[in-house]
Amino acid sequence: MGRLFLDAGVVSPDWAKAYEDVPRSHFLPELMWPHDMATGRNVAVDKEQDPQVWRRYADSDDPIVTQWDDGAHDGHEPGKLFSSSSSMPSLVFSMLADLDVEPGQRVLEIGAGTGWNAALLAYRLGAANVVTMEVDGTVASEAQQALDRFGLPVEVVHGDGFLGHAKRAPYDRIIATCGLRKVPFAWVEQSSPGGVILVPWGTYYGPSEATARLVVAEDRRSASGPFSRPVAFMRMRSQRFVWPRHDEYVPAGAMDAADTSFTTMAEAEFCGTGSFDVIGFALGLRVPAVAHTADRKRDGRRAVWFYGLSDQSWAVVVFRDDREVAKVYQSGPRRLWDEVEAAYRWWVEQERPGFNRFGLTVDADGEWAWLDSPGNPVLAQ
Repeated sequence: MGRLFLDAGVVSPDWAKAYEDVPRSHFLPELMWPHDMATGRNVAVDKEQDPQVWRRYADSDDPIVTQWDDGAHDGHEPGKLFSSSSSMPSLVFSMLADLDVEPGQRVLEIGAGTGWNAALLAYRLGAANVVTMEVDGTVASEAQQALDRFGLPVEVVHGDGFLGHAKRAPYDRIIATCGLRKVPFAWVEQSSPGGVILVPWGTYYGPSEATARLVVAEDRRSASGPFSRPVAFMRMRSQRFVWPRHDEYVPAGAMDAADTSFTTMAEAEFCGTGSFDVIGFALGLRVPAVAHTADRKRDGRRAVWFYGLSDQSWAVVVFRDDREVAKVYQSGPRRLWDEVEAAYRWWVEQERPGFNRFGLTVDADGEWAWLDSPGNPVLAQ
């Protein structure tokens, strides 16, 4: 597998031997649910029943779900919520390249999962220089067993990684393998001056997120750096998003009482092509404390809803294939669609910046996103 990814330019030469000598298959359970990239579905694969198919998926570049529903799931069929997984090897490789570890450095990983990522780091740095945290007790125990069996006894700490692990600090590198909506300042405090924090980050606006590579200041009072690439990770459990109840925002009769207007923005122009599109990411940076969701398209009609997370404001824009304008309904202290449409116009005026033109800074007062440089915040300070 490592040779294949090396030839494809996915894995850098300095990691090639680790990829060859530390196979993902050693860290996967006998029953797993690969996400088939061709069909978009999770399929149950049992090593005992079909070892060849199991091996094919283990050696593939597919993400593999290893736990459903926080461990409450039982049986072969997929559960409702995937709660632990083994990421696509190409993503693992690219993030480790961004982490840019050097011999002798100490690494804290947030999200042990199967233990494979920690094993790759330990192979390069030594097990004593790596510690990994896992919030799920069962997952943590299984990761520890897999690491011990492989001969790379990294310490697996059962706990909430949001608090970091001060006992083993300071760290030269911190890497999160779960998606965050807020980077804890504790990670900055537990880093060495000039250290790197690599974290998948996004907003509550939607699922779009990207990896931020933050470099810790010499005085350790802040960390800052650009985003690199779009990613999709399970949320840190303490930051999982609970969707607002629609009827609490839009009770019976609310549509009739809402303010109405029209927009000429086209559905395709606004919605983009999916969760890896920068449009949703950029809008989330510009429009804080808002979540949005799009209804399934029916008979040429699609409604896109917006919910304020700091009050009961809501909005909906209704796109129709047979009309050049879309009708907008808004209610509450904020005019959410007006904010979103203005944010889109801003993005266009900035020449439609991609992920790597945006960045993030974290300090004791919080965090803020910026465009091109930390001195140019996306939102006015």
